[in-house]
Amino acid sequence: MAKIKKKDIGTLLGQWRQDYNIFVPADEGGRTAFLPWDGKADPLPEKYRNTVIPPKQGFLPNMEKLFDFAKEGGSYHLEPPAPEKQPRLIFGIRPCDARAAAIIDLVFKDTYEDTYYLGRRANTLLVGLGCTNPYDSCFCTSLGLGPMEAGDVDLMLVDIGDEYLIEEITDRGRKLMAAAKNTEKSDKDDEVKAGEARETAAKKITRKIDAEKVCKNLAASFDNEAFWQKIAAKCVSCGVCTFLCPTCYCFDINDEKDARYRNWDCCSFPLYTEMPAENPREEKWRRVRQKVCHKYTFYPALWGVIACTGCGRCIRQCPVNWDITQTLEAAPGHAGTEKK
Repeated sequence: MAKIKKKDIGTLLGQWRQDYNIFVPADEGGRTAFLPWDGKADPLPEKYRNTVIPPKQGFLPNMEKLFDFAKEGGSYHLEPPAPEKQPRLIFGIRPCDARAAAIIDLVFKDTYEDTYYLGRRANTLLVGLGCTNPYDSCFCTSLGLGPMEAGDVDLMLVDIGDEYLIEEITDRGRKLMAAAKNTEKSDKDDEVKAGEARETAAKKITRKIDAEKVCKNLAASFDNEAFWQKIAAKCVSCGVCTFLCPTCYCFDINDEKDARYRNWDCCSFPLYTEMPAENPREEKWRRVRQKVCHKYTFYPALWGVIACTGCGRCIRQCPVNWDITQTLEAAPGHAGTEKK
């Protein structure tokens, strides 16, 4: 393994910038998101804990053009956008968000392979940053993760004081490090510091859920209308929890003039998936149930993994302080006797 002084991070990114479009956490109108690095700004702001806008927008943009179209005789000519030529590198991604990308992958490479999404994923390297100061709303350790989990990135940086220990995880990460010029070889003391950092960070995650119990109870509570009515009463169907969730991927498709676009959609919206005749989930409680059960019941049934990483964004950003962990723990585990 290697290590690098924190003050030299900018220089390292400058080297990589010759071959990659670098994205770093930065402020955008009062919200943090992964934005193109200009080569000058501090790539890791001192107060950075996690972005508000999840890095999924790098693979599934909130709006993207799928293709232009023009009528030619009795048919249409379709012209998709040119793919990005220069590969991208997302620097400073947290383990929960890297795992979220791996979770979304399952959808976009299943029965139908989405070349738009998968093309961006294949063209992007992830350089992770261990989380040393998690929010009190984080609960990643309850979902098989940890603030220093490195299984979903190409390189992982662990804060060991004035330096970062750099773990090479994939062949792409090793190739990236082979070209690094201002790093040093780490020693056993560095690895001990990294181990202590992992233990300390994990202990800071105090919010817990019993994931296995939650999944069973939600499935058993699916027809308990009284429970879901109570849970949904507070929700204002604003969609913030969906748009800021790193694992939500629902989208809508619209044609405008001579082009087709894809944009994020939200199962909390009354018009979500509205058919010509009706909305299949007209009542708010049904939409709230869909959101929660999709992550903890339907997704595990399909792919064997919970579609949540415990990042806590939905808790921190909800305008009415709706807390997903409270909902999960409150599921009664039975259908109830109330009339449906």
